Amino acid sequence: MNGTTSSNPFALWVYLSQTPLLWLTVTLVVYALADAVSLKSRRHPLLNPVPHTMWVVGVFLMLTGTPYAVYFSGAQFVHFLLGPATVAMAVPLYENRRIVARALLPMLVALVVGSVTAIASVVLLARAFGLPREIVLALAPKSVTAGVAMGISETLGADPALTAVAVVLTGVIGAIIVTPMMNRIGISDFRARGFAVGLASHGIGTARAFQVDEVAGVFAGIAMSLNALVTSFLVPLAATVLLR
Repeated sequence: MNGTTSSNPFALWVYLSQTPLLWLTVTLVVYALADAVSLKSRRHPLLNPVPHTMWVVGVFLMLTGTPYAVYFSGAQFVHFLLGPATVAMAVPLYENRRIVARALLPMLVALVVGSVTAIASVVLLARAFGLPREIVLALAPKSVTAGVAMGISETLGADPALTAVAVVLTGVIGAIIVTPMMNRIGISDFRARGFAVGLASHGIGTARAFQVDEVAGVFAGIAMSLNALVTSFLVPLAATVLLR
């Protein structure tokens, strides 16, 4: 085996490409480089490391002809860490619990209004463009984290893969535009800024909020969690009322 791989670099690549550690390393290295560029730019919204890591890894997989299933065999370790990372958000939440308690009522109002707006807007726009019912249902839960959104989509008989794409695009776009948009409209309260991006852009938006300010990140995490719960009830209702 050693003699074959040393004389044939392609054979060596085929061997390495099947090892999960390779794809975990590729993912982490690409993200580290993208994050370094983002840090160098003082966290410019257009240089968010998440979308740039996605397209770089995607191009790499295409050039090497690597199936997604093979890639995910290594990347699943990062996927597994999403759970502990979500739980870890409880630490800054506890540290800022007094700030959160003072804003409880406004958060609940914003949660209901934001959740309804996120669902109704995409459903009505999709209907206006004449999209099929299955696609409308797949797009409806776009503003919640992927695991919940795909579960909702599957329950409604829609395509979970399409839902996952919509969720990722929503998160990336939200993370890019949130800071310049909030600056442009004059919203300086990091509680409001964080809650808005967490509600609209789930985990990717929450990660961006933590990069900007810890209080914004705390409120984004709260919004992301609560919106997942509310949306799981509202989307089936929207499917019944708006698509009847």
